[in-house]
Amino acid sequence: MSYQALLTTLQERSKLSASELKKVERVKKTSVAESIPQLLVKLGLCSELDVAEAFVKSGAFEKISADDFPLERQLPDTVSLRFLKNYHIIGLSQTEKDFTVAMMDPLDHFTIQALSLMIGKTIHVKVGLLSEIDEALNIQYGEDRSKMDKLIDDLDYDDLGEEDLEHLKDLASEAPVIKMVNLIMQRAIETRASDIHIEPFEQALRVRLRVDGVLQEIDAPHVKSTAAVISRIKIMAKLNIAERRLPQDGRIKVQMLGKELDLRVSTIPTMYGESVVIRLLDKENTVLDFQALGFSGRHLDNFVNVLSQPHGIILITGPTGSGKSTTMYAALKQLNTPERKIITVEDPVEYQMDGINQIQAKPQIGLTFASALRSIVRQDPDVIMIGEMRDLETARIAVQSALTGHLVLSTLHTNDAAGGVTRLLDMGLEEYLLTSTVNGILAQRLVRRLCPDCKKAMNTGDEIVKDDRFAQFIKLHNIAIYKAVGCSSCSGTGYRGRLAIIEFLPMTDPIRKLIMAHEEAGTIQKLAIAEGMQTLYENGLVKVTEGVTTLEEVMRVTSEA
Repeated sequence: MSYQALLTTLQERSKLSASELKKVERVKKTSVAESIPQLLVKLGLCSELDVAEAFVKSGAFEKISADDFPLERQLPDTVSLRFLKNYHIIGLSQTEKDFTVAMMDPLDHFTIQALSLMIGKTIHVKVGLLSEIDEALNIQYGEDRSKMDKLIDDLDYDDLGEEDLEHLKDLASEAPVIKMVNLIMQRAIETRASDIHIEPFEQALRVRLRVDGVLQEIDAPHVKSTAAVISRIKIMAKLNIAERRLPQDGRIKVQMLGKELDLRVSTIPTMYGESVVIRLLDKENTVLDFQALGFSGRHLDNFVNVLSQPHGIILITGPTGSGKSTTMYAALKQLNTPERKIITVEDPVEYQMDGINQIQAKPQIGLTFASALRSIVRQDPDVIMIGEMRDLETARIAVQSALTGHLVLSTLHTNDAAGGVTRLLDMGLEEYLLTSTVNGILAQRLVRRLCPDCKKAMNTGDEIVKDDRFAQFIKLHNIAIYKAVGCSSCSGTGYRGRLAIIEFLPMTDPIRKLIMAHEEAGTIQKLAIAEGMQTLYENGLVKVTEGVTTLEEVMRVTSEA
């Protein structure tokens, strides 16, 4: 493999644009000391993980995770720590003739040759992340301290009073605090996290990342830096750092590790300070395509068919973090043609889309969903998207819009598709308006997608196929069910990415009759199943037999299981 092949792989994986490639080539001419991989990371064009995965994708190298680094030093004392840190090398294991090391740049043949001469053995190279190698070297050579620990030492906590706002502003603007916050954000980007949770407690500040829907704890700043770290985030989000008694919302736009990110910041007051949650919206990695999201078969056909209707209401339901917004934007992308005028009212606007008029709701100045919708109708739209149906007033205006020839898309917080009907009736919407305007209700959940590099077929016992619904989706003599194993590509979790499992309830005449009779959600669901609707659980079982997720994941997110 060559550096050119590395750059080509990064371009093919959409991690490096043509203009960024030219920038690397231009800088490389003036920076002889640093290699191409180091420049990519230093210039912020690619993350360390992007570079390592590009090496692995070539098939020439194997990636090693930080968990597999030995705690004791492996290389002899003839190899200086300075040399190892300069070239980001760590010893892994040795035999009588060979020595295996991890490097950030496995194509640095001059350094490999020099190391071979120093220890008198043939060198085998694996790929590691630059930051992980440096931290492991600190552990091996008696400097067992993480980057966060060093930043904590650099911060002066003396005479810090939380009521002293000017002092707090100054502290939040100091280099160690800025680096602490940036380090947390970098870690989140590298692990593909969707959210950062920063939670203050009496004895500790806790930082967790939600990766593929599951929270993982990471190194956190010292509890004494709580006020400074949270103030730093609030300053970045243009929030009022003096107000700590009320919840606040804001957003941050940052460019980090070669990515342009839109961060949504939410703060709420707790017993020991403000709890902060940051939602990371990565525009580059968001795929607004139904099949990539997990839609397939009859569900996809039914949903696309309802989208093609000229008027009516389409509802997408599910709890927070179930991918409703992404599905909504995928629908808008399909509807976004020159012949249609599309207006949305959202709180907040998550993804900015060309050709669509997006309104940010601002309740504090009276721009609510309902008030915005009244004006939207006078703008002569073809499609209206409402971020969420929160109250009866919003629901009524949506119904009126659908009755006057508009296609309306919105979301609801319910557990299943049939529950969407009950929710609207509970709001106070009349059943005759509901049945005459709602075209279909989609419910969805997100399950983790199996890592393609390490998933392993499992032996299935008879107990797995005892469920009659499972049996109808599999050939009993050829069951393809996989389990999560874990490897360096997926950070040992066995999963990489997520996909949706869905149920779609089209509004048919028999279902309308049940709604008019005020039947409960369970009765409506039974009729929908009799008419051919797959439940969330059943759709999850299909995904299991297709080898894209596991039975445990489906059972984790569906109550029916």
